[in-house]
Amino acid sequence: MYLELFKLRELPFRLSPDPQFLYLSKQHARAKAYMESTIWFTDGFVVITGEIGSGKTTLIESFLKEVQRDVVVAQIAQTQVSVIDFLQSVLVQFGFSPFKMKKAELIATLNQFLIEQYATGRKVLLIVDEAQNLTLKVLEEIRMLSGVETTKDKVLRIILAGQPELNQKLDAPELIQLAQRVRLRFHLGTLSDTEMRAYIHHRLEVAGAGDRQIFAEDTYSEIFHFTGGVPRLVNTLCDTAMLAAFGQERDHITLADIKDSLAELRWHEPQNRVRAAAIAAQAGNNVGGQGSAADGAATTTIGEPVGRIIVATEGRTTQELPLAVGRIIVGRTVDNDLQIDSRFVSRHHCQIITGTEGSVIEDLNSTNGIFVQGKRVRRYNLNDGDIVVIGKHELMYVDERLARARLHSTDSAAGYAPLQAPADRHTETIIETSAQMIDRLSGR
Repeated sequence: MYLELFKLRELPFRLSPDPQFLYLSKQHARAKAYMESTIWFTDGFVVITGEIGSGKTTLIESFLKEVQRDVVVAQIAQTQVSVIDFLQSVLVQFGFSPFKMKKAELIATLNQFLIEQYATGRKVLLIVDEAQNLTLKVLEEIRMLSGVETTKDKVLRIILAGQPELNQKLDAPELIQLAQRVRLRFHLGTLSDTEMRAYIHHRLEVAGAGDRQIFAEDTYSEIFHFTGGVPRLVNTLCDTAMLAAFGQERDHITLADIKDSLAELRWHEPQNRVRAAAIAAQAGNNVGGQGSAADGAATTTIGEPVGRIIVATEGRTTQELPLAVGRIIVGRTVDNDLQIDSRFVSRHHCQIITGTEGSVIEDLNSTNGIFVQGKRVRRYNLNDGDIVVIGKHELMYVDERLARARLHSTDSAAGYAPLQAPADRHTETIIETSAQMIDRLSGR
C-alpha cells in the first residue's frame, strides 16, 4: 500500500470504527457527553441519531474505551430480530446461555441479573447500535426493561443509536411511553468545511503524518463539495485519492487526484444532503422530547426565555445566558453551552434543565461540586435570585416570568413607575455577596 510512500504508520482513512482516529467536533463532543451522562444518572436513557457515516459507531467505541470498570455493558449491533432474539442477545452479552429459555424466563433472568448488579454496586448499560431497525415490539420491550428499579433507583441505563428514522419510530403513538422515558435526544449532523479540514488533518496526524501538508490547499473545497462533510464519504474519497497519488509515485495529493478519484468512484454529483438536513430539522436535538432544533445545539427554544443565568467572578459580571425550555451544559471546555474556563470547573460540570414551570440544576459528577447556600448539592430546584457557586464563580438564576409579573404589577399600580431592571438588581446582589462566598470556598 501507500504507507511507505507517505511515511505513515497506518492507514488514515479506514472505514472501520477505530476510537483512536475519532475527531471530536463540537457536536461529536456533545454527543459523547450525552453518552457519558447515562453513567452519571440512574435514569440515563439517551438517543443519538445521525446519517449513515456520521460517526455514531466510532463515537460509541470511543465511549466504551473509557467506561469505568464498575460498569457492565451489553452492546447489541444486530437489530433485525424478534423480541425473543433480542432478549437472548442481551443475556448472552451478560454471560448467560439463554437459548432454551422461554420469554418469561428470559425476562425473569434479566431482571434478577440487574437487581444483583445493583446490589453489588455495579452499573449496567445497554447500548443498541442501528436501533432504527428495531421493531415497535422490541422497542416496547426496551421500555419495559428501562422500568426495572429498586425502591430508590432504576437499574438499567440505555443508549440507542441509529439513523434518523429512529426518531420517527420513537415519535409513533404506540411508543409514547418510551419517548417519555428518554432523557436526552441528540442528532449528529455533518461536519462543516472547517471541521472537515481539521478532521482530515487529525486522521493523518494520528497515522503518523505529523504536521506535513499531504493534501493540497485547493483539494479541500472539492472534497467538501462532494462529501457534504459526511465522515465516511470523506474517508472513502481521501483514501481513493491517496491511492491515485500512489499510482503516480507522488507523496502529496493534488486536485487532479481528487477528480480522478471522483471519476473512479462514479460520484458525478454531490451526495444528497437535503434529506439529512430535512430530517435533522424535523427531529432536532430534544430534551425530554420537547421542541426541535436544526443547528446541532442541545438547547431547545420554545417561545421567549423563561429564565436567565448571570455569571460573576470576584464580584464582576462576566457572562449572561437566557434560559429557554430545554437543557444547557455548563463546563470548562468549548463544547458547553455555558463555558467557564477555569481550573476549578470540570470539563462538563453541571447541567440546567428548564421546563415551563422552572429550572433544575444537576451536578454532572464534577470534581469540585456545586454549592447553594454553602451546602454541596447534587440536584437543586432553582428559585428566583438563587446563587450557585462553582469553584470561584457565582451563577445567579433569574426567573424572567416573575420579573415580568412584577413589572406588570408595578405598571398597573402606578401607571408609569418603572421597575428596576432585573439584571442590574441581581448583579448588585452578586457583587455584595461575592467576596463572602469566595472566602467560604477558600476555607472549604
